[in-house]
Amino acid sequence: MADETDLKLDEFGPDDVVAATPLDAEEKTASDLAPVFDVPVNISAVLGRAHLSVAQLLQLGQGSVLELDRKVGEAIDIYVNNRLIARGEVVVVEDRLGVTMTEIIKDGDTAA
Repeated sequence: MADETDLKLDEFGPDDVVAATPLDAEEKTASDLAPVFDVPVNISAVLGRAHLSVAQLLQLGQGSVLELDRKVGEAIDIYVNNRLIARGEVVVVEDRLGVTMTEIIKDGDTAA
């Protein structure tokens, strides 16, 4: 039994709905995000994956080659806090490895 204070969605009039954004909303800038600038994030660039048994892992030593599930030149996955956010390529910058993003992954578009 419904209480008299319960309202169905279709009982609201057009003036009863609150706007999601204020009418006088100003243009947002990067400085508006200042409170989250110091929040730590974990970024991972995954070159590929390999599945090994513990015995195979223990046999690895210095100079061992581990075959990954990706080919040379294939895009790598970029994760932020264990969430896939982009794909990219490995680059060399002043004798250091880096990653350049080539594709941003939208929510729900994580199919490999």
